Amino acid sequence: MTAKVTAEIPVAADNCPRHVAIIMDGNNRWAKAHRLKGVAGHKAGVDAVKAVVETCAREGVEVLTLFAFSSENWRRPKDEVSALMRLFLIALEREVRKLHRNNIRLRIIGDRSAFNPALQEHMEKAEALTRDNTRMTVVIAANYGGHWDITQATRKVAEQVKAGQLEPSDITDDLIQEHLSIGDLPMPDLLIRTAGEQRISNFLLWHLAYTEFYFSEVFWPDFKREQMLKALDAYAHRQRRFGQTDDQIAARAAQQ
Repeated sequence: MTAKVTAEIPVAADNCPRHVAIIMDGNNRWAKAHRLKGVAGHKAGVDAVKAVVETCAREGVEVLTLFAFSSENWRRPKDEVSALMRLFLIALEREVRKLHRNNIRLRIIGDRSAFNPALQEHMEKAEALTRDNTRMTVVIAANYGGHWDITQATRKVAEQVKAGQLEPSDITDDLIQEHLSIGDLPMPDLLIRTAGEQRISNFLLWHLAYTEFYFSEVFWPDFKREQMLKALDAYAHRQRRFGQTDDQIAARAAQQ
C-alpha cells in the first residue's frame, strides 16, 4: 500500500475487498441467550475476532478495521466498562505477538486520553512491535467516533490556516482525509454489522461514502470463518457502480 491514498471516489473495484470494516455487535445478547453475564459475551467475542482476522488474512484482505469500543459506549454500566478495559488489556498482551508472528500490523485509532496509562502504554508497545509488518493491517477502533475523527481532522487543518501555512482555498477532500485516523489507508469496500442491527452508529462516517453494507443476523461471538466467507462471497457478487450506469460498467468489463 505504497500508493498515495486520496478521497477521490473510484470507478471500479476488485471482487475481493481491500478493506473490510466490522461493527461487532451482539455480545450482550449472545450472553443473555446463553444465560451468562455480559462480560462472557465479550470474552466469546475475542474468539470471533481471532477467526475473522485469520480468515481475512488468508483471503487477501489488506485492511480489517474492527469497531471495538465507541465513544458512546462509556454510557454502559460501569462494571461492564471496567471488564471491557481489562479484557482489552489482556487481549493486547496475549494476541499481539501472534499478530507479529503472522506479519500482521496492528493500529489503534480513537481518543486514547480516556484510557488508563497502563492500557495506553500497551497500545503503544503493540503498535511499535508490529509497525513494519506487511501482510495485513488490523485497525482497532477504541473510544472512537466518526464525529470525533472529522472534528479532530478539521481542527488540525484550522490550526494550519491560523498559522498562515494554508489558505482556506487550499482545503480539499484530500487534505481533510490526510488528517483522519486512517486517512492513509484504502477506503472500506465492505462494512459488516452483526446481530441484525442496520445502522452505522457513528463509525467511519467520512470513509463509508461508497462502501457496500452487509448485515448479518448472527451475534458477533458466532460470527466466525463460515460467516466471514459468506459475507465476502456476497460482496463478490455485488455490482459496484460508483455513480455509473450498467452500460458503462459492461463496456469497461468488455475492454478488460
